Amino acid sequence: MNQRIIGFDLARAYAIFGMFIVNFNYCFGSVLQTNEPVGRFLNFFTGNSTSIFIILAGMGVSLLVNKTEDSAKEKTKLRSIIFKRSWFLLAIGLLLFTWWPGDILHFYGGYMHLAAFILFIPKRYYLWVASFVIIVYHVLLWLIPVETSWNFNTFEYADFWTPIGFLRNTFYNGWNSFLPWFSFFALGMWLGKLNWNSTIVRKKVFFIGFLLFTIVQLIRFWAKNPFIDDFTHRYILSEYFPPYFPFLAVTAGFALMVIPICMHVGERFSQNKIIQLLAQTGKMTLSFYVIHITLGMLLLEQITHKKYTGFLEDETPTLPIYILLFAIFFFIMCVCFSWFWSKKFKNGPLETLMRKISNQNNL
Repeated sequence: MNQRIIGFDLARAYAIFGMFIVNFNYCFGSVLQTNEPVGRFLNFFTGNSTSIFIILAGMGVSLLVNKTEDSAKEKTKLRSIIFKRSWFLLAIGLLLFTWWPGDILHFYGGYMHLAAFILFIPKRYYLWVASFVIIVYHVLLWLIPVETSWNFNTFEYADFWTPIGFLRNTFYNGWNSFLPWFSFFALGMWLGKLNWNSTIVRKKVFFIGFLLFTIVQLIRFWAKNPFIDDFTHRYILSEYFPPYFPFLAVTAGFALMVIPICMHVGERFSQNKIIQLLAQTGKMTLSFYVIHITLGMLLLEQITHKKYTGFLEDETPTLPIYILLFAIFFFIMCVCFSWFWSKKFKNGPLETLMRKISNQNNL
């Protein structure tokens, strides 16, 4: 296992752990404002984990391309692999959507499908694509009410399974719609083109992330002043939905700090058994995403004696400390599973299936 991949998979392990916290809290805890320290800690993962998850997906596509020669034959083969992966994720995600309406996999598949068309453009254009996506999204905010079809009491989307509703949700106002979330994927594709073996590169990326995160957080602190008008207040402090630019910037900044740290840890402690276990877990994030949404939710349903609906918890929320403890417990179980699984198999269950479907045998 080379150190570059160890760091990459450590970041994925962190991202999936964060998604455990966010999704378990959404269905059985509370995503509303809370003054409880543990509750605030849980809410911190909202957005940050998802952005890292998407950025790493974009990096994965770039890293796949970086492994091969840029011949016309190889380009065609790689595009075919990415297309097939995207269709697989789209199908799995739409099946999962009937159980988990917050699914990200069908969006993830869509990101990959679009990425296949821009695989081999110069890396600087990925940042232009990311910027373009954000600008178009903000223009549409003036033209189409972002709350269209949403019931914000339950967070149900009224017409998802209609053609116009599906397109609107997928491209504009879904949980992780193309606009503006593909900006994270494009940023990841740019990051994947960097030389992560270079200490200087890692330090520069971390510094950019730290600067971006700090500046936006200071602006957010300023926006809490009572003299700020209501629109500016909501725009700057918005979390996850709608994903206004300040939210996109602060979560991107956080990701740009976490990923270099994981790369450094992977390089520094590549022989550490715990680090190797976490990296192995990171290689199976697709499988663990599906497992935590299915088996994880069913198990938490039994423990809390509440009914899983897939929507915002409408009963008395489970205390944040119990959500956190369960997320930690479930993550430990996933680490143990990945250890046993890796004794016989190189990739996770769904990862193996996806590689077979996409004919990705030699990459």
